[in-house]
Amino acid sequence: MALSRRRKKNTPSADYWPGFVDAMATLLLVLIFLLSIFMLTQFFLAKAITGKDSALEALRSQMAELTSLLALEKRENASLQATIFSLNDDIANAETEKARLSALLAEGAGSGDQLASLQADLDKERKVSAQALAQIELVNQQLAALRRQLATLEKALEASEAKDRESQAQIADLGKRLNKALARKVQELARYRSEFFGRLRSILGNRTDIEVVGDRFVFQSELFFSSGSAQVSAAGQKDLRKIAVALREIATQIPEDVNWILRVDGHSDAAPINTPEFPSNWHLSAGRAISVVEFLVANGVPANRLVAAGFGAYQPLSPQKSAEAYKRNRRIEFKLTQR
Repeated sequence: MALSRRRKKNTPSADYWPGFVDAMATLLLVLIFLLSIFMLTQFFLAKAITGKDSALEALRSQMAELTSLLALEKRENASLQATIFSLNDDIANAETEKARLSALLAEGAGSGDQLASLQADLDKERKVSAQALAQIELVNQQLAALRRQLATLEKALEASEAKDRESQAQIADLGKRLNKALARKVQELARYRSEFFGRLRSILGNRTDIEVVGDRFVFQSELFFSSGSAQVSAAGQKDLRKIAVALREIATQIPEDVNWILRVDGHSDAAPINTPEFPSNWHLSAGRAISVVEFLVANGVPANRLVAAGFGAYQPLSPQKSAEAYKRNRRIEFKLTQR
């Protein structure tokens, strides 16, 4: 972008530096691409297992309820056991008292009134013993019923835990299948990207102002725009029509289930710009990307398959401050990727 301002040309660096920078930029882009794949994988996985999570949460709630009921039944069991111990103590005391009274009766000790009183006490102790035995029998029946309930609850809890383990295994298997499917889609898109780039090469030829950097097709801005402008030039329109033809051809070959887009990225150099039309390098780079997208749409490329992005001067291919580096950094990039 050569506006009416002076640019200071630094002393050229060693010839190997641009190649080193390209390699580092390519590595960074590969890492970003892999991170994007990872994020997409997590998104689709989370979306696919949402329904499984709901069922799993309901199952865990049922397990918690069964555990609570089991604890309650165990407390009741302990209470009944304590009651039985108390009744056994009462029976033992009654039996002891009955034995004492029986001994007194056998000896014939005391007067007739005393004997009648002892006989009455003995009958009373016998009655208490019978009642205690009846109560113990009732408690034993309750304990038997409680044990059956506990066995039923334990079986239900075991069934719930087994179902929980099965659900976890199903979720893990679903995650593996989703990852494999996503990997296949990524590989498939990479194949179409390669075909698209090959088609562009055959149409545009091996020109020095066009290069492939990683997974992007890079055009110097001067191919499409005049200095300081976001209006596509006549020469740029000729090349963009060829690109639109190639994109329409490759679009017919990509399956419908591959959700692809062509991202058009605008980049400027580091020289600041401040005009009424473009207050910053952000505005210029974004304006140029939008102009390219609008031209492609006008030439038959579906609008829902295009994205325009402006990066300003913050993603340079060359970090140097020379005129050659500035020219290389002023560019339009095409990237065929997933949405």
